[in-house]
Amino acid sequence: MRAVYPGTFDPVTYGHIDLIKRAIKVFDEVIVAVAHNAGKRPLFSVTERVGLLTQATRGLRKVRIDEFDGLVVDYARRLGAKVVIRGLRMLSDFEYEFQMALTNRKLSDEVETIFLMPHESYAYVSARLIKEAAGLGANLAAFVPPFVETALRRKLRKRSR
Repeated sequence: MRAVYPGTFDPVTYGHIDLIKRAIKVFDEVIVAVAHNAGKRPLFSVTERVGLLTQATRGLRKVRIDEFDGLVVDYARRLGAKVVIRGLRMLSDFEYEFQMALTNRKLSDEVETIFLMPHESYAYVSARLIKEAAGLGANLAAFVPPFVETALRRKLRKRSR
């Protein structure tokens, strides 16, 4: 069975990678789908996020990186995916994710949402917090792969000029 794991991935974190690894234990193929979602004003372009995810998942079988624009259920249906994977880090994620899952079900009862929880060591990690910490000079080794930290610092330096 094919599953779609959609998100902004701005930037990809060890928490995202952990969920991908959990998902490939359950599904035949996991498509990690980078949302265009300009409303979130991402730091990295879609092309950059796809590149970082491709590097982060190198060597993982059954994973494909893609991008999409529009409704995730429409994207999933186009690919023949029956499942959308969403990560739940903390209880605070649940209400929003539950609303989104029910809305997606109303839009397409052909696609189910399955929630996965990351390892507890990543439960508090969010891309937003990582960007804030990077901007303040924190060591990000526990949160993102080294190449992501390098890209993040480079991007933040360019922005501050």
